[in-house]
Amino acid sequence: MQTDLPESRDALYRLAVSQRREQRVPEALATLQRIESRYATFGSLFEEVGLCLLLANEPAKALLAFARAVELNNCLLESWRALEQLHRASGELAQAHKAGAQVAVLSALPRDIQLACSRFFDGDAVVAEELIRQYIAVHGEHVEALRLLAKMASDAGAEYDAELMLQRAVALAPDHETARHELALVLLSRQKHAAAGAQITRLLAAFPDHPSYRRMRAEAAAGTGNYNEALPLYGSLLQENPQDPDLYLAIGNALKTTGKTPEAIDSYHYAIAAQPEYGEAFWALANLKTYRFSDVELTAMRQGEASSNTTQVDRYHLCFALGKALEDRGRFQESFEYYERGNALKRATLHYRPGALEQVARRQTAMCTPDFFAARRQWGSSSNAPIFIVGLPRSGSTLVEQILGSHSQVDGTLELADIPRLVQELQANTPAGRPGYPELLGSLSADVCRQLGEKYLADTAAYRTGKARFTDKMPNNFRHIGLLQIILPNACILDVRRDPMACGFSIFKQLFANGQRFAYSLEEIARYYRMYVDLMAHWERVLPGKILRVQYEELVSDLEPTVRRILDFCGLGFESGCVEFHRSRRAVHTPSSEQVHQPLYKEGLDQWRNYERWLAPLRRALNS
Repeated sequence: MQTDLPESRDALYRLAVSQRREQRVPEALATLQRIESRYATFGSLFEEVGLCLLLANEPAKALLAFARAVELNNCLLESWRALEQLHRASGELAQAHKAGAQVAVLSALPRDIQLACSRFFDGDAVVAEELIRQYIAVHGEHVEALRLLAKMASDAGAEYDAELMLQRAVALAPDHETARHELALVLLSRQKHAAAGAQITRLLAAFPDHPSYRRMRAEAAAGTGNYNEALPLYGSLLQENPQDPDLYLAIGNALKTTGKTPEAIDSYHYAIAAQPEYGEAFWALANLKTYRFSDVELTAMRQGEASSNTTQVDRYHLCFALGKALEDRGRFQESFEYYERGNALKRATLHYRPGALEQVARRQTAMCTPDFFAARRQWGSSSNAPIFIVGLPRSGSTLVEQILGSHSQVDGTLELADIPRLVQELQANTPAGRPGYPELLGSLSADVCRQLGEKYLADTAAYRTGKARFTDKMPNNFRHIGLLQIILPNACILDVRRDPMACGFSIFKQLFANGQRFAYSLEEIARYYRMYVDLMAHWERVLPGKILRVQYEELVSDLEPTVRRILDFCGLGFESGCVEFHRSRRAVHTPSSEQVHQPLYKEGLDQWRNYERWLAPLRRALNS
């Protein structure tokens, strides 16, 4: 009596291997087809298909199977060997040479590392990590083992750990180009632009014409606000690749940030001409907030969003752009439908757990008491240079930053990632079994707090021009005011508030470049807003006089008195340029960049009311 085949991937795979070794090729292929229907990205599956097809004397089909195998899993040594032989037999010597080079690379690896690499790309990360750590425990560190651990850490969202692994890899093998390239990429993703620039400089010294390294150099320069370097670099790359939509987008973003809006619009149009379904370029136009789409563009966006060939990323970018385009035309129901669809598509790509953030906030209130701060009075760096602007996105913080950045003594920087990054590093360096963040704050000594404050000042120097004060408008820093107080006790903190319905809806219709995972559900936006209000109320209780609350609506309706209040709180003299902030041409890196280059207008305060009938879930959740 025939029994059912086993259902697990590995059991089916072992069965197929056994069938092939017994020369039962049709049965093996049938088993492999069953695996493919459930695990289509399993690289070893296609290697086994290729081996079966070789036995069946079908070399052309086998070559395709092996090519698919290494596309999914670059560490399959047997597939590369087969590809080298098959390409050579068919006279494709260049392809044979390429496969042979990969055979040489993989053959030079210790067997355990090569196996771990293969298991990782086949989705067996736990097994792969165990193999790597066992190898290091016996044989010591190996550059490829460290690279693989870095890849695992990065995939798990532990970018700090990935950076540490790659730093050790380049220390072990300073001439290892790929490890240094990967380190530069991780540094860019962590917004450590100056450190990334140093690694990219090393790479370009060896490979001065390498297009990827030159593009990374431009990105690092733009990240520190050095557009005089970034734009010429992008321009030279564009001359070599005049149909590259990503380059046009990057150039457009740089031009937008520096206030060159007409040129930015032209660049976004070129990106769309090069790739008509490029959702991110359409969203970049919408994100200017002042751009109005034509009927032709509106039709193109609708067609792109409806096409089955459009990727999910392009689709949700198009949805947000369509929401803005239709809002500008007063077609609010259809606009909301696109905003809602775009949010749902984006939310499906994220792993966000609001309960985890709320639990940390509750632990902050338990940990950071008046006695806690009294015992640490005047710890940390004595500098009063930082002015932290906290709150929620779309609350008016960019306007406050523009006002302060228009002062002669203040550098307006951007949403600096240094405080969240410092929290990650403190957490990662906490020994196993010890309390995590925020409880670990209690174990920091006065010297450590001073060092952390000085480290923050040194790390942010790349974004400043040497003025006495500077802004840091990372909104989520409201979650870390306890840390700020013990490492930078003389810093100023401004809490920018906006009407919760207006702020909540403005967040809902904004597609953020990164972070802000709470922003793609009305209910989750409301939960985050409530957490923010509760936590800020705690900070105001335990740190009286430390935080100035700035109400956005008051700032718009009563500008000069509110500006004077902000400047007085920060210990800055009044300057008329702060009231005429829209005349400043400083670079602005947030979605409000175009708006803060214009005089204030009150008409936008109640725009959310056009959508009030669809915002009941937001109101209910805010009121609960």
